[in-house]
Amino acid sequence: MRLLKQPTRLLFFTGKGGVGKTSLACATAIALADQKKQVLLVSTDPASNLGQVFGVTIGEHEPTPIPGVTGLEALNINPEAAAQAYRDRIVGPVRDVLPAETVKGMEEQLSGACTTEIAAFDEFTGLLADDVATRKYDHVIFDTAPTGHTLRLLQLPTAWSNFLESNESGASCLGPLSGLEKQRQQYAHAVAQLADGNVTTIVLVSRPQKASLAEADRTSHELATLGIVNQQLFINGVMPDNGSDDPLALALRRREEAAVSALPSSLLSLPREQVPLQPRNMVGVVALRTLLSEKIETLADSRPSATPSALSVPPLSQLIDEIEKDQHGLVMVLGKGGVGKTTVAAAMAVALAHRGHAVHLTTTDPAAHLSMTVESTFPNLTVSRIDPQVERDRYRRHIMETKGQNLDEAGRTLLEEDLRSPCTEEIAVFQAFSRVMQESKQKFVVVDTAPTGHTLLLLDATGSYHRDVVRHLQPGAHVVTPMMRLQDPKLTKMLVVTLPETTPVLEAESLQADLRRAGIEPWAWVINSSLLAAAPSDPLLAARAAEERRHIERVQQSVARTAIIPWHAHEPVGSERLLELSGCEVESGVPHSDASDEIAGAKPSGSS
Repeated sequence: MRLLKQPTRLLFFTGKGGVGKTSLACATAIALADQKKQVLLVSTDPASNLGQVFGVTIGEHEPTPIPGVTGLEALNINPEAAAQAYRDRIVGPVRDVLPAETVKGMEEQLSGACTTEIAAFDEFTGLLADDVATRKYDHVIFDTAPTGHTLRLLQLPTAWSNFLESNESGASCLGPLSGLEKQRQQYAHAVAQLADGNVTTIVLVSRPQKASLAEADRTSHELATLGIVNQQLFINGVMPDNGSDDPLALALRRREEAAVSALPSSLLSLPREQVPLQPRNMVGVVALRTLLSEKIETLADSRPSATPSALSVPPLSQLIDEIEKDQHGLVMVLGKGGVGKTTVAAAMAVALAHRGHAVHLTTTDPAAHLSMTVESTFPNLTVSRIDPQVERDRYRRHIMETKGQNLDEAGRTLLEEDLRSPCTEEIAVFQAFSRVMQESKQKFVVVDTAPTGHTLLLLDATGSYHRDVVRHLQPGAHVVTPMMRLQDPKLTKMLVVTLPETTPVLEAESLQADLRRAGIEPWAWVINSSLLAAAPSDPLLAARAAEERRHIERVQQSVARTAIIPWHAHEPVGSERLLELSGCEVESGVPHSDASDEIAGAKPSGSS
C-alpha cells in the first residue's frame, strides 16, 4: 500500500460521515507506529468516536498514549467547544450594547456547520504552528480535513472586522474570522502546507457507491482549484467476491462494481486503494490492524453463534398509515448525505398516491430528472424538481445587489465567498420550497431534503415575519405563520432518515438537536437499508447484520416513532419497486417500468 510505504509527514483523511475515514485514519496510525514511527492522531470530527475505537478516554488538551501501540498518541479537538469559545469571543463585547434581538441573530449566525469547521481549523493550525508540541512526531494524522470553502475563506483579503455587524440578513459563517486577523499568517502557513505534496497527503475516503464517489469527486475538484492536488482515493467497504450465492451479496457486488467502473476522470487519475468490507466494526487495536492487511480475514466463524431474534421495528408502511389519516399535509424527509432520503421520500409519495391521494413530490436532487422520475402516467402523483444551483444563484444575485452594493472591492469579495456557504444554498432552496408548501392544505406534499434547524432560525431571524406577526396579533386573533406550520406535527411531519451504523446515527442525533433548537420535534425516524432486517445468508453480511442491532436499539430508545427498511437486492427503480420498499401491498396492474421507463439511474436505498 503506497500510503504506508511512502507516507508524508501530514496525512488528512476526509469524506462524508459513515464512509469509514475514522477507521482508516486509526488503522493508518497504527500501521505507521508499528513501523517504529512516532505518530500523533488528531480528530476534529464533531461526532468523533476515537475513544470508543481505542477503548480509552482521549484527551482534548494533551495527547493520550494508546495502549498496545508503542509510539501512537491521540488527541481530540472538540470543534463544538472551540466554536462556542468563538461565539463568546465575538458576541460577548456587544451583548450589553446591541439590542437583544440583534445579539440573538448574531449567535444564530455563528451556529452553523461552517463556523464549527473554521473553529476546528483554527485549533489544528495552532497545533501545526506549535513546533514544540509536534516536533517529536514523525507523522501527524488528521481525521477530517477542512473543505475547500473553509480554505478559500481563510485565504481572502482583509475586511473581516465589520462584516458580521453589517450583514443583518442572509447566511453567514464568517463571524469567528472577525477576531482572527492576527492569526492570518498562521493560516497562510497551514494552507501552504496542505498544498505541499512533499509534506501533506489528502486521503479522500469513499464507499463504493455512486453518491459517495460523486461527493469525493466534488471534494477533489474543490481542493484542486486551490492547488491542493496531492490526493489519494481510498474506496472503503468493498464487498469481496467470496463465491457466495446469496442474492443480497450478489446484488451488492454488482452495484459496487458498476459504481467503481464509472469513476469520474478526476478520480481515475488519483492513486487508488480498495479496502474490503469487514465482518465486524473496527473497534480495538486488534481489529484495526487487520483493516489494511493484505490478508483477508477468514469468515468461517463470522456468522453469529445464534440466530438473531426478530426485530420489533415496524415497516415504513406503518408510518404511512399514520400520515394517511390526516388526508393531507406536508412531509419533509431529511438526513445527512448518503442515507437514502431521496429514495425514502419517493417511496412514501408513491405509496400515498397508490392509495388514491393527490401527492406532490418535490426534490432538490441535481439528477432528479434521471433519478426521481416516476412513470409519467402514475395516477395521483405530481413530481417536480427545484434546481439548487438556480435558486442559489438567484439568492446570491439578490444579496449582492442589496447588501453588497455599498461595499468596497474587498468587502464584496468577502461577501461573494460567504455566499458559497452550504447555508446559503439551503436557505435559497427552502425559499423555493415555501412556494409549494401552500399545496399541503389540500393534498400531500412530500419534500426531499428539508432545512436544518439552523437554517430555519436564520430565516426566522432575518425575515422577522413570524415574530412580527405574533407581536402585532390582536387579542383573541389566530394566525398560522410558516414557522408555526413547521412546528405543528399535525401540519408538518419531519422524518429523519439514517443508516444502522455509528456515524450516521450520531449525525442524525445532531440533526435532531438542531431542529429542536428551532422548536421542531422530528415526527419519526426511518432506519434505512438494514441488513439485519433483510436476513442475509452470506456469512460476511450476516456478521455485519448482527452489528446493526445495537444501533437500531439506540434509535428506538431515543425517539417516539421508528420504521425500518430492509436492504433490497433489487434497486428501487419504478413504482413497483418503490411500493415494495415502502412495505405496502403491490396489487396487480401497478405499472412496472423497464429500462426505458424507470427511474433511470436510480440510487440504491442506501444512497440519496
